[in-house]
Amino acid sequence: MHSVLKKAGLLALLATALPAHAHKLWLLPSHTSVSKPQWVSVDASISNEIFGFERAYPVDNLEVTGPDGQPATVDNLLKGHIRSVFDVQLDQPGSYRIAIAKPGYFLMYQVDGDRQRARGMDADKLLAELPDNASEVTLMEVHNRLETVVTLGAPNRTALKPTGQGMEFEMLTHPNDLYDGETAQWRILVDGKPAAGVEVELVPGGTRYRDQQNNWTVTSDNKGIVKITWPGPGRYYLEAATSDDKVSNKQASQRRLQYLGTVEVLPM
Repeated sequence: MHSVLKKAGLLALLATALPAHAHKLWLLPSHTSVSKPQWVSVDASISNEIFGFERAYPVDNLEVTGPDGQPATVDNLLKGHIRSVFDVQLDQPGSYRIAIAKPGYFLMYQVDGDRQRARGMDADKLLAELPDNASEVTLMEVHNRLETVVTLGAPNRTALKPTGQGMEFEMLTHPNDLYDGETAQWRILVDGKPAAGVEVELVPGGTRYRDQQNNWTVTSDNKGIVKITWPGPGRYYLEAATSDDKVSNKQASQRRLQYLGTVEVLPM
């Protein structure tokens, strides 16, 4: 019979299994704001270098919501060796939310004292493939939301309405209205409710060309609000994560929620 880790042991293991500074998952649009109808291309990759291609991130769960709240036109979905790519048609004024909300499972266990890990979409299959001598077995639900927003003409908010599922950012400051030196305010939500005490890491793009990440963190207040003052123009990666025990599959002992976003800050 496989044993299950206690919560304290699980949290300790998560600290090593899911480090905050490990490979990043991200979406990168070719443009975030355009003035006339056109196609934009979006890359999806996993890398240590922010916005540097290393390994393709699958786009099976891609959802693109147009300014009217309806699905937008997507074409040319391709998974390559180091990136996935797709095109989005911007054919009506307003803002488009481009998101990949991918649920899955992360399995941790030991065999003869060696720590093992496995990932997949099917919890039953992962557990069925466990070795007979596996011990310290923990199954965790993982909910990743990758997101970016692009706008044709004047921005609007119809597509940005929270879904109430997993971790999301309520964009009180529109993500296509960010400027160098100004402060944006966003509310972090978990299952549609404000989440206090969540740390958000921000990293400017272009890490290939400098010796340091130049990352910094902000933490949500008791109303779930984070305030971010942009230190310069450019593209930024942001990541927030939290864990709880509100699992949908009773075989899992913990739920891991992550929000991973890309925004562009313009010069004043």
